[in-house]
Amino acid sequence: MLKPILFLALAAALLAAQCGSPAAEAETASQQESEAEPESYEPFELATMRLEQNATDGDMEVVFEVTGGDEGLTRLKVVSPGGDMLIDYTSHGDESMGIRKFILESPEPGDAGSLKMAFPEGAYQFTGIDTEDNGFKGESSLSHALPATASFLKPEPEAENVPAEGLVIQWEAPDGLSACIVEVEAEGEGQSAAIAATLPGTVRSFAVPDGFLQPGTEYKVAIGTVAEGGNRSFVETAFTTAGGQEEE
Repeated sequence: MLKPILFLALAAALLAAQCGSPAAEAETASQQESEAEPESYEPFELATMRLEQNATDGDMEVVFEVTGGDEGLTRLKVVSPGGDMLIDYTSHGDESMGIRKFILESPEPGDAGSLKMAFPEGAYQFTGIDTEDNGFKGESSLSHALPATASFLKPEPEAENVPAEGLVIQWEAPDGLSACIVEVEAEGEGQSAAIAATLPGTVRSFAVPDGFLQPGTEYKVAIGTVAEGGNRSFVETAFTTAGGQEEE
């Protein structure tokens, strides 16, 4: 029985010696120094969050956007209204430049209730520290209210033989919007062309630049309505331009 007891005693002694060693003390001091709070804070260049739905697909997500100052952020934390830590980012390494801009998206669960439970309404607190030990703070309030969706006028949903030149996308939307977003993207294998525009909330049309649309190609078009608080509702459809090989 003496050997196991002696072994445990030696192990405890070695652990105590390691914890009290200069290397361990230096590591602890370094960690405490890296977690030290800055003397003052300034506002983030951008610190927002929003609720975003695709009404056509029936999914929903929460989107965070954060931009610090001129330097990269080595620490970023976001705390929910109930005090839960939602984001806890730390950049490691003495040569780290940090990250200046973040765009983070939640999963898209099949039911909106679980998303709203995970991200309740209220004020979310943002804090950050950059590579120069400058502190940043911000607050963004999340609402679950979504703007009403737009409806397509031109081209009609799933339209075919749409002219590739001179196309003006038109839609109907509710009044009181902060902005409208138009996105057009080529569909199909090997296709990567896309265009997006954020327009004033009173605008109800968008002229696609000539030369962007190609003959005989399928495109997805999305219209987003943006509320004053930033929440967004998108609807999507597709159309196909005229001039394909079958017509030739």
